[in-house]
Amino acid sequence: MLNTIVIIGGGAAGYFAAIQCAEANKQLKVILLEKGSKVLQKVKISGGGRCNVTHACFDIKQLSQSYPRGDKQLKSAFSRFYTKDTVEWFESKKVKLKAEADGRMFPVSDSSQTIIDCLEKEVKRLKIEVRLETGVKKVSPSFHGGFDLFLDNGEKLSCRRVIVATGGSPKEEGLNWLKDLGMRIEPPVPSLFTFNIPDPNLTALQGIAVNMAKVKILDTKLETAGPVLITHWGLSGPAILKTSSLGARILAEKEYEFKVQVCWLENRKEEGVRQELFNLKAANPGKLMSSTFPFVLPKRLTSYLIQKAGLDEKANWGEVSKENLNQLIQCLMYDTYEVKGKTTFKEEFVTCGGINLDDIDFKTMESKRLRGLHFAGEVLDIDGITGGFNFQAAWTTGFIAGQAAAAE
Repeated sequence: MLNTIVIIGGGAAGYFAAIQCAEANKQLKVILLEKGSKVLQKVKISGGGRCNVTHACFDIKQLSQSYPRGDKQLKSAFSRFYTKDTVEWFESKKVKLKAEADGRMFPVSDSSQTIIDCLEKEVKRLKIEVRLETGVKKVSPSFHGGFDLFLDNGEKLSCRRVIVATGGSPKEEGLNWLKDLGMRIEPPVPSLFTFNIPDPNLTALQGIAVNMAKVKILDTKLETAGPVLITHWGLSGPAILKTSSLGARILAEKEYEFKVQVCWLENRKEEGVRQELFNLKAANPGKLMSSTFPFVLPKRLTSYLIQKAGLDEKANWGEVSKENLNQLIQCLMYDTYEVKGKTTFKEEFVTCGGINLDDIDFKTMESKRLRGLHFAGEVLDIDGITGGFNFQAAWTTGFIAGQAAAAE
């Protein structure tokens, strides 16, 4: 028992913690328990099957600002292991990463299996025991020191230290077993979700993407910018996901019913847009609106916005009144929709909430309430915006937890 460390959870944080633990102390027996039949499932499906390993941000202060929850704590944790270390660690295992234009980093192979194979190879090399379909019913401090784990199959497993890396729980009840150990829980709510908008005129435009738009939630201070994608259920894309992450608790309180405003001309000012349209009207009164539209937007979206403004795209600019132009400006810059619910990606869901961060020593990822109990990954009240930040938090906290558990 005294030389055994148990990691609960077979995701990115759990695997990385197990590897670091076994690497740091070869005398330890490291056991990883996974309640499901497969491991590393989020790694497999992340980034459309390519695995968004991390984000190409190499400034710790800037990196930490990408976490709506956990930014202060991660700032200190990143001083021990951050993006640069992640890239170097994978490259030391012959897995080269590449950065895309938006900063997301993927394996050069463009396959998440490359990352899975790398982690599995390390687990095998270090003789880490992985037990699938092994759930944990209860963890209890042992009278003799260490912990006793009571498993779903009736077995009792004793160990020196435990690293909990079970991921986010969609319901607070799923964390009751940690409450029983004295841990305080921040109620979980979804983060990183898309907006359901039951407007057939909008959803008929599914597949249209705008590279730079501005998104604002009315009656809040939430405002972001970035790519927006129109889907068959409403709005998605990085700007929407970032908004949902920053506003996870605010939007939950609204029960996911609110108004979202989209500016399709993200970098333009209203007066500049108005002047450009009036100048165009004056200079080209005989030309069709559709053929001389001054802003670069997808053609179907342009037609939709012109029609939404009550105009005929086949009309000449000379036929457009001042009132018409003002209505067009409203549609281009303040396009507003009623959101009625959210859509989360079941296998990739990210939660806001989890273990209260004040209960964790981020130098060791150990509970301040119960020595020998460490945490890593999304089970903590840490979540980042979209773009590889959640995986980086998993690598960082897994690294620190694994090293610390092995050291004592």
